[in-house]
Parts: sequence; structure tokens; C-alpha cells
Amino acid sequence: MRKESIYGLTYDRLKDWLVENGQKRFRADQVWDWLYCKRVKSFSDMKNVNKDTIHLLEDHYVIQTLDEAVKQESKDGTIKFLFELQDGNYIETVLMRFDYGLSVCVTTQVGCNIGCSFCASGILRKNRDLSSGEIVEQIMNVQHHLDDQGKNERVSHIVVMGIGEPFDNYDNTLDFLRIVNDQKGLSIGARHITVSTSGLADKIYQFADENLQVNLALSIHAPNNELRTRIMKINKAYPLEKLMPAIDYYLEKTNRRITFEYILLDDVNDHVEEAKQLVELLKDKRHLSYVNLIPYNPVADHPYERSRKQNILKFYETLLENGINCGVRVEQGSDIDAACGQLRSKQIEKAKKKKKASVS
Repeated sequence: MRKESIYGLTYDRLKDWLVENGQKRFRADQVWDWLYCKRVKSFSDMKNVNKDTIHLLEDHYVIQTLDEAVKQESKDGTIKFLFELQDGNYIETVLMRFDYGLSVCVTTQVGCNIGCSFCASGILRKNRDLSSGEIVEQIMNVQHHLDDQGKNERVSHIVVMGIGEPFDNYDNTLDFLRIVNDQKGLSIGARHITVSTSGLADKIYQFADENLQVNLALSIHAPNNELRTRIMKINKAYPLEKLMPAIDYYLEKTNRRITFEYILLDDVNDHVEEAKQLVELLKDKRHLSYVNLIPYNPVADHPYERSRKQNILKFYETLLENGINCGVRVEQGSDIDAACGQLRSKQIEKAKKKKKASVS
């Protein structure tokens, strides 16, 4: 039986577990500090923690469950990590450098069941959810990489936009958010964290009620049901008539701006007509809306191409002229496997060929 990652425990759960197992409450503070501030990689390195506590931790938990399989570094400083999980599955994590700090994009599931027709992440169906510990460990592994560089750099921002649908793994995602936000540990500010959803309306209502300061992004990608259903299967379950009221509830409840992610696909959803429809869809919430226009990264065996520059510009100008705050996403890591899920798909394909060759 595999031991769980210690990173999956919130501070309160760690404290309760230690007390239940005969330890003093202050041991939680010591362990938490060693994990997230001193960032040790072994329980035995927790120097001021007594041996009984160390043995207890070693009997039930592990610190490392992810192994680095591949690391791709871009000329712009972007680093894409491919991690192998204990069960042999692979996930991607990306470190990006911006003027405002270092941001990490984390994965929440092995594969994805949402079925967006343009997405490399959905090529392979969902195998399982990641535990909260496996999500937190992605941040810790990136931070350990930064620590090893000796430049005193730290992860300052997080986007939950990697492989999978975060709200389809809701409880583990929420635990992850609480752990990385904890002021006694990594202390990554809630307003520096963004969770992206493809539109699970019921979970958007629930997320609004959590009273978190975490940012929300919605992958909208089309302004009408017919087109959105064609490129995003999730729209069958949560059409715009269900989705937009959930967004309205979120805005009313939190009074926080929401980002609408819109991937521009050549001659599919990038016409001025769609831009005007998007304006109409957002007109009553434009004061709390921002549209992030995303140039598409083509994926092998997918029928889509990147929108032409003139179409991107026309779309952008149409939104601006109608009072919609928007921008075109700056590309990161264009000289490595740019699209989310591409590196993972390549690695899985390599493993299949290797296995096939060994059998033959």
C-alpha cells in the first residue's frame, strides 16, 4: 500500500492527526515550518522534531511522490516539467516568468473528461483525480528547483489551468488552495491564485460561497450554444442558459472580476460576428469582466489552426470599441511543447512504442 503525500494535509488536519497520535500540538508548527519554509526533502532533516514524531511521519506519509521525467526549458525562461506519479501516470507543470513574478501552472487530474475538441489535454480520457498532496507537490518541486538555483527566487503566483478540470476534482483543489495560501507556510496570496473552469455551473455557485479571495477564470471560447457545443462538449450539460446565471451569482456574491478565456481558432470562432455576440453576452457584467484572447497552439491530429493576426486584431478591437476590457495573452514557451498536454502525450506514446518493441 502506497503512503500518501504529507503535502495533502492542511495545517489543521496535520495538527489534529498529530494530537490524535499522541503528539503535542506544537509539533504541527515545527513540521509545517520544515516542509514549507525550510523546505526539507526528508523527515529526518527536521532537526528539532523528536524521533517519535519523525518515525510516526515516516510510517504514514512520504514527502516525495513525483519523479521528474522530463524538463524542457525555453529561451524565455519558461520551464515545462513532466512528472511521473507513483502509479506510472504522467502530469505536466509549467513555470512561467513575468514582470510581476514567477507563476506556476498546475495540473489537477490525470487526463480530462471535458472533451474540448481543440485541447491536447483531452486526447487521453481522465484516468483519475490527483490528490491534494500531488497538486501541492507540483508547487514544491518547482520551488525546490528554484532553491537549487541559489537565486533566492520563489513561486509568487499560481494558475490552476493545467491538465484536467479543477472543479471536477473540487475537494482536492480546495484543499490545495488552502495549503498554498496558508500564511505560516508558502503564503501565496489568494489574489495571486487563479482557478480556471470550463463551466461546471453547480461548482461555480459552490465556489462563490467559499468566501475565498482566489480569482476565477471561465473558459468560454464561444459566445453561442451551437458553436460552444461543437468545440466544447461540456456545453451540452451546462449550456449558456445555465452557465451565465452561475457567473452572475459569483459576481454578485464576491464582487470580484472574472476572466473569460477565449482561444481564437482560425475561421471557427474568430469572426467579428462572434466578437459582437460576446459583447452582447457580457454587456451587463462588463464592469467585472476581462476577456483574455489566446492565440491557439496547434495540436497534432486536431483540425484547428491559429487565427490570423488580422483576425485577432479585429476581434480585439471589436471588444474594446464596445467597452469590454480585454487583451491578447503573451505567449510563453513557444519553442518547447507549448500546448498543455503535448509533452505528456509524447511521453505516453514513447512508452507505448518502447513496450511494443520489447514484446516483439
